[in-house]
Amino acid sequence: MKVLFVSAEVAPFAKVGGLADVAAALPRAVAELGVEVAVVMPKYRRVEGKAELEKLGELEVQVGGESKKGAIFRGFLSGSEVPVYFLSHDPYFDRDHIYGEGGRDYPDSLARFTFLSRGALELCRRLPLDPDVIHANDWHTALIPVYQRVGLGLPEAKTVLTVHNLAYQGVFPREEAAVTGVPLEQISLLEKDGRLNLLRGGILACDLLTTVSPTYAREILEQGEGLEEELSRRRGELVGVLNGVDYSVWNPETDPHLWANYSSQALEGKRENKRYLQRELGLEVAPEVPLVGMVSRLAEQKGFDLVLGAFDRLMALGIQFVLLGTGDPRYEEFFRQASDRYPGRVAALITFSEKWAHRIEAACDIFLMPSRFEPCGLNQLYSLRYGTVPVVRATGGLADTVQDFDPKNGSGNGFVFRDYTPEALLSALRRAVQLYREDAAAWRELMQRGMEEDHSWGAAAHRYLALYQRLRGQSRA
Repeated sequence: MKVLFVSAEVAPFAKVGGLADVAAALPRAVAELGVEVAVVMPKYRRVEGKAELEKLGELEVQVGGESKKGAIFRGFLSGSEVPVYFLSHDPYFDRDHIYGEGGRDYPDSLARFTFLSRGALELCRRLPLDPDVIHANDWHTALIPVYQRVGLGLPEAKTVLTVHNLAYQGVFPREEAAVTGVPLEQISLLEKDGRLNLLRGGILACDLLTTVSPTYAREILEQGEGLEEELSRRRGELVGVLNGVDYSVWNPETDPHLWANYSSQALEGKRENKRYLQRELGLEVAPEVPLVGMVSRLAEQKGFDLVLGAFDRLMALGIQFVLLGTGDPRYEEFFRQASDRYPGRVAALITFSEKWAHRIEAACDIFLMPSRFEPCGLNQLYSLRYGTVPVVRATGGLADTVQDFDPKNGSGNGFVFRDYTPEALLSALRRAVQLYREDAAAWRELMQRGMEEDHSWGAAAHRYLALYQRLRGQSRA
């Protein structure tokens, strides 16, 4: 069984969000089951210095009727023998950023990701690779199933498309259709409301469609960001597979970013991380005060309108609050001002830092994820492993992984609310803070239960292997 995994970002080479973590961890986990896996991604400027690359040769890719010259480089996923093939074309990828700057995508995004999608197929012919399954991810590579469908791909390969976030669809003017190389008589696959929609094309053309949690798979059939009709047509091929956590990266016992390591049976290190973080970020060093954290893109999807609507009431619970993230300037400015209004109690790091993401997970008592929608979510899984109790809204993968604490029998691993209102968020956080303050033994059990859960990639890898085998059985006995 041979699988080619194609993604616009792969950790640690290039990362903007959770897609990069999945694109590193899932291929590695599937390879451990005996599958021959390879990964393809662009050779961005930031890849330099993050990998030892070997140049394998040149290739030419058709974009908009022109032949674009590029090259193939090979590296490996860290800690594995899984090859990563980097496609270079400096006019497209030798840039400061991955997708765009100033909050906008690059204007030639259609050409850039056409190059990636067609380039991945051309790489297979050039090396050659002979994948049974090509696993595409999000709109950036959704053209791959389309090329397969219209006869521009690899005749024997089946396609899987994973939707990590349906809100991002790759929408472009209809006049740019020629860039894709899809024959005009078949371009209707990509058309939606008078524009090109790459994700729509991928959804309709792929052999199997997956999302990153079972609940999200159900939710998008009714709230599908305008693609409800297309998703309903593929209902029989739509599967929700819950993402996992790479515990070689996210493990408080071995995490090199922490001030002190710890485990579920030796929690002193967690308290030490809290003291260090309070000191480093100018918070009052107060071990008894509940420390609430968020690590997130500052976007409306993540529930920040709820946080803003309840913020002063949240702070009135007597908590400290630390935030790491960038995004909507409105939210950035709010948290900058909040740290001025609540000196010693609020710390806002308006940036992204892998080191601080790990430190916040380790140091906090409570982790807040009030998302409006959340396809899977990884931070609640990191929080569980780090003994940081999640307070979440019941949507998507959050609903699949966090169960509400029941004081009667002590079950559950976090605190859950359903209504998308500031009041519901406040009520859930109030319950968490009350347990933290009033029942140390129950809180410790809650932490330890979460830390000992297994959300590794093993289960997801086995599920994907079964799906790949099912697809291969349809084409190659």
